[in-house]
Amino acid sequence: MTPRILHPSFSLYWKNNKVKLRAAILNIGCIFILMSVHAQDNQSYIRSNFIKQEVYIPMRDGIKLFTSVYIPMDTGIAHPILMDRTPYSCAPYGKDIYPGRLGPNPSLMRSGYIFVYQDVRGRFKSEGVFTEMTPYKPEKKNKETDESSDAWDTIDWLLTNIRPNNGRVGIYGISYPGFYATASLPGAHPAIKAVSPQAPVTDEFIGDDANHKGAFFLMDNFSFLNYFDAHRDGPIEKYERSVFNADIKDVYDFFLKLGPVSNSNSKKYFNNQGQVWSEYIAHDTYDEYWKSRNIRTHLKNILPATLLVGGWFDAEDLFGALETYRTIEQNNPGSKNQLVMGPWTHGAWANDQWTGFASHEFGMNVNQHYRDSLETPFFEFFLKDKGVFNIPEATVYETGSNTWRSFDHWPPAKTKMVAHYLDPKGKLIVSKPNQPSSYISFTSDPSDPVPYTGVKKAERNNEYMTEDQRFLSNRKDVVSFLSDTLNDELHLAGPITADIFISTSGTDVDMIVKIIDVLPERIPIHSGQKSDNQNGGMQRLVRADVFRGKFRKSFEKPEPFVPGKVEEIKYELPDVSHVFGKGHRIMVQIQASWFPLVDRNPQKFMRIPDAKESDFRKAEIRIQTNSSYPSSIALPVLGH
Repeated sequence: MTPRILHPSFSLYWKNNKVKLRAAILNIGCIFILMSVHAQDNQSYIRSNFIKQEVYIPMRDGIKLFTSVYIPMDTGIAHPILMDRTPYSCAPYGKDIYPGRLGPNPSLMRSGYIFVYQDVRGRFKSEGVFTEMTPYKPEKKNKETDESSDAWDTIDWLLTNIRPNNGRVGIYGISYPGFYATASLPGAHPAIKAVSPQAPVTDEFIGDDANHKGAFFLMDNFSFLNYFDAHRDGPIEKYERSVFNADIKDVYDFFLKLGPVSNSNSKKYFNNQGQVWSEYIAHDTYDEYWKSRNIRTHLKNILPATLLVGGWFDAEDLFGALETYRTIEQNNPGSKNQLVMGPWTHGAWANDQWTGFASHEFGMNVNQHYRDSLETPFFEFFLKDKGVFNIPEATVYETGSNTWRSFDHWPPAKTKMVAHYLDPKGKLIVSKPNQPSSYISFTSDPSDPVPYTGVKKAERNNEYMTEDQRFLSNRKDVVSFLSDTLNDELHLAGPITADIFISTSGTDVDMIVKIIDVLPERIPIHSGQKSDNQNGGMQRLVRADVFRGKFRKSFEKPEPFVPGKVEEIKYELPDVSHVFGKGHRIMVQIQASWFPLVDRNPQKFMRIPDAKESDFRKAEIRIQTNSSYPSSIALPVLGH
């Protein structure tokens, strides 16, 4: 985890549990001291230049939301409002206590804005009852509310009561606050002129925090909801304790011993006391619970300018930034809607510095470029008419070449989907296999699931999305397909499509597909690596995702597999912007478990949250590699 100063705009936005926060504090050493000094300098600046007000703003149904407002002292100038609505606390509380930073970046903090932070309904010091991913209500009756109406009512109050302001409002947020930013867009208040949903939680069954393509993300949700599901009797400044105590030293070992997900509600753990956890467990198909929380279906007639921001290494909400951008683009032709994707983990663009991650070295502070050329000009232009904002439709960082690239469309218009087929000899080829009945098989054993990382940790290994996959080289339940050495660079830009034909001896199966960049044994120093040979031969993960097989025909109505019958599992993996260098090779890996990132599939068709240990069974998986069932991976190849 990358260390960072906690302040109102992202105090806990990226869904970290206490273990992660504690680990960060213990490991940052002298850097933490330097950052603390920097935060103290900012705090002195804020205290000297802003007046802080703490107010309860009434909503249309009478509920009052706690709000911190920081007003520039130069009251002779009418400033715009820049707001962050959060379920993670707008602390520090107390009108004489100031944070170490305001706004999404230090430049904007000093540029003349009224900064507003609000505890959303039912969280921390705000009144009301919290609802997970509050569903949007297009036709509100009487005094019905949702996050759009709460934003509207807040803005109405601010425009009237916080003077002087210039009548324009910007909204931003990272992760869950990114959802609240997105939720302000349907039926937006006319004063909202610029909205930047950043790594926004968007559709929790299809691709964000809770599930990916119907597969439950066990480890992250177990830890996060232990913190987030803590009980409160009313408005409070601090949740005193988590739902339960768990001494986790090795997540793989812990969750294997925990057993089926049904054991999570034992007296030792959630004990049916976790509201959101219980909701997740109760809804294991794409039912109305999840559909109503998919904000994408309401992103129509969007008038504010939008800047979607995400990270290629975001383990929580990579899906959200890409798909929110895509939906606004499709539903709102001609809207001012732009996308920024950088080489970031979840929310890392909020750091002062970002010059490398895991084995990647960027050769520059990519965050400086983001702040100076993208985020700051966006708000300055739309909220103040200052400067210009004429950047291309999509600004993306290309991993592998370590360069920022700009496109008029995303995916770029010159991208062509090129199928790469799985060969029975373990090769990845561009022509269909001609064998009439070949396949590659492996046995998937839920009692010995494939680990998602080779690192033993007490929490998620945040580097797994670019990890060297050689730690799986001795596993017989992971099958690999390798291309020939590339004679030229291969640039990818857009989503990847996996089209895999399989059969199983069970009645359900998970499919995990990985795209891997196999580096040569000796690496030229200009390739953006730490050194010539340190990463030689690395099998660096570029993209991976999971699909729960029973949803292959419908996320609403799952179907069992017929043992031995060949079935097609076709799905999109999230977008990439990556170049495979000359001399590299492309590897595709397939496996049927990804533990404990994803919960274990018993490989028996059933409601998995109800599964007992006796329901879990081995299954033989056959990946079809023949002319009748040509399994393939379609890569988005960028032409010149």
